[in-house]
Amino acid sequence: MLNQSTIVLRITSLVLLLVCGTDAKLEIVSGIQDYQVGEEILMLCKAGGDGEITWYKDGEEVDSDIVTKVDYTSSKLNIKKAKMQHAGKYTCQCEYDNGSNSDTSIILYVYNGPSFGSTNTYHEFLEGTDGVVPCQVKGQPAVDVHWLRDMQDIPSIGGRRVRKKPDNSLSIEKVRRDDAGVYVCQAQIRGRPIYQQLSVSVVVNAPPTVRLREEVKKVIAGPEANVTLLCLVDGLPKPNITWTMPVTFDPSQHQFNSDRSQLLIQSITRTDYGEYICTATNKIAESSATIMLHVFEAPEVFVSVNQQCVTVGERVSVSCNVTGHPQPELHWLNKQNGQTLDSTGRVRSVDGVLEIDDVVPSDGGLYSCMAVSSSGNASRDVAVHTPPGPPHYLTISPGPTSVLFSLKTLPISGGTPITSFVLQCRTSPAEEWQGTIVSTSDPLVITSLKPYTTYTVRMAALNVVGQGQFSIESSVRTEGIQGEPDSPVLSTSEMKIESNTFSVPVRQIYNGGSPLLHFDVRYKQETEGSEWKESELPSDADAVSLKDLAYGSDYQLEVKAVNANGSSLPAVFNFTIAEQPVSSMTKGSVVGIVLFIFVVVFLVVDATCCYRNRCGLLMSIAVKLFGQKVPGLKMMEEGEGNTNGEVKLKGMSKPRGSLQQTGTQTLGKESGQLTEVTSDKAPLTKHEKIQPPAADA
Repeated sequence: MLNQSTIVLRITSLVLLLVCGTDAKLEIVSGIQDYQVGEEILMLCKAGGDGEITWYKDGEEVDSDIVTKVDYTSSKLNIKKAKMQHAGKYTCQCEYDNGSNSDTSIILYVYNGPSFGSTNTYHEFLEGTDGVVPCQVKGQPAVDVHWLRDMQDIPSIGGRRVRKKPDNSLSIEKVRRDDAGVYVCQAQIRGRPIYQQLSVSVVVNAPPTVRLREEVKKVIAGPEANVTLLCLVDGLPKPNITWTMPVTFDPSQHQFNSDRSQLLIQSITRTDYGEYICTATNKIAESSATIMLHVFEAPEVFVSVNQQCVTVGERVSVSCNVTGHPQPELHWLNKQNGQTLDSTGRVRSVDGVLEIDDVVPSDGGLYSCMAVSSSGNASRDVAVHTPPGPPHYLTISPGPTSVLFSLKTLPISGGTPITSFVLQCRTSPAEEWQGTIVSTSDPLVITSLKPYTTYTVRMAALNVVGQGQFSIESSVRTEGIQGEPDSPVLSTSEMKIESNTFSVPVRQIYNGGSPLLHFDVRYKQETEGSEWKESELPSDADAVSLKDLAYGSDYQLEVKAVNANGSSLPAVFNFTIAEQPVSSMTKGSVVGIVLFIFVVVFLVVDATCCYRNRCGLLMSIAVKLFGQKVPGLKMMEEGEGNTNGEVKLKGMSKPRGSLQQTGTQTLGKESGQLTEVTSDKAPLTKHEKIQPPAADA
């Protein structure tokens, strides 16, 4: 009968023949590559045509007793029971009838194991000791060992508390309780996907310990008096608890909880006095502890008031009296800090009287008048209530048109719960504080504020006594509506005003999470009836520029940032254009200057002509006004080398011989008639005939 491997090979061979025909390449068909010692090895070599097939292992021809020729195109190699020496490289070589050769190879692996032999799968260790969990592995060829916990590999790094040792054992140093659990020893054939796992349980034991909340218990006898003795036990395995009592156990008076760690004694009597021993036992060890129960008659305490409400700075005085047997000692205890008061200090106890000077919020709370004696203790609490203290560790957070207050810790309560908080704000010291009262269960927030506005805020707590001190003032700037941009920033320190032109840099800090579309700009004169002038700037503009402004005017400028969600609050700036300066270079000024220069030059030339050559407009005007006797001029020079009565021009000794003489009229000395005077220069103007002077009277 054919075994399963033979059937698989024959079916595979048939399929290859049908699919590939005679053109298929030489191929070795094998189900697997890894065989355990003792398993059957079966391989089929299929050729693409008729030929002689030969098998080789590691280069040497295989014995013919394990090779079977199936047909002219295939050969089978069959090893009934695999051994370690059967591992190696197997080659199938075919010499075709047409004279060609081909071969193909496959590597087979043979393994034995791995196995764990007699490895112990359960280990117990004492807490705090060093534990070693062995893993004894056998197998061929070489076997690699890994330790796992919770599917995580445990490394073999030195210095780690839990690690794999070179001998494949698991080392746990200073065993802890959380080391308890299931560990997995995994053995794997080196380099092959063949492995076995062994689960090992680790149990951690700890000796029992007993801890008492009170080693000495003092109670007052009475039918309503009950006492609970608590024995806290620890250990692994969980210890059993037993009690040893000075009296016979009475189920009606003595009761235990489920694990017997708590003993309740009801209706305490003097006979219940004595030692109560709690014993814890497990398989490791035994431990016990003793509670001493003292039963005495109760002292009593009487106070003048049970509660006193005072404001900060006032004085507290509460008297206390105690009774009992033996006579108890009286002590005042500050229950806020657990301190017993003495007769000194601001908070003190004097002759049984509680005195507090200059009360502060931290004085609020409970004070206990205690009676202490060998027969027991008794106390009576007195509540001192004050206004709360100022809030500390306060965080202020801006919101959209709101301010949120957050407290890391509540203020000092003043001895009575804080019921609400006073939240106040204002925008400037000149304003009155505005605010609200918020319950402690509600969000500490001031709403309906202006967006993009800086507020000064503060906070105070309220209790039944009144309002406490305010916190330190803080400054906070509210945010805008979600999605809208922040107000643009105008760099007023860099503004420029030239003549009637104004310019100021603009920049956007926060765009509201959406790109800016543009800036809306508007401005107007700060005069009654003036209208706004509006314009838009692109979103990437870096300055606002205004031209042709009115001289001597005050202006108001507003700039808004606009995105798809809306517009910001305007950035506002006021500026002034100065009066128009007097300009000296207008057209009229230039014409005036030219005319003035012309007149000056003309007068200089005319005056020169008048005084030197007796010509020009000034000369004509002078002759008309003064006649021939023009002040400051010498009309004639008499008797100085001139006998023919000619008049010489000042500065000219004789006419220039090179120029044609021109005739002009001059006044004779004696006759007063005009005579001809020669001159090398033509007169600038014609003089009117000069009338002879009147005869002297």
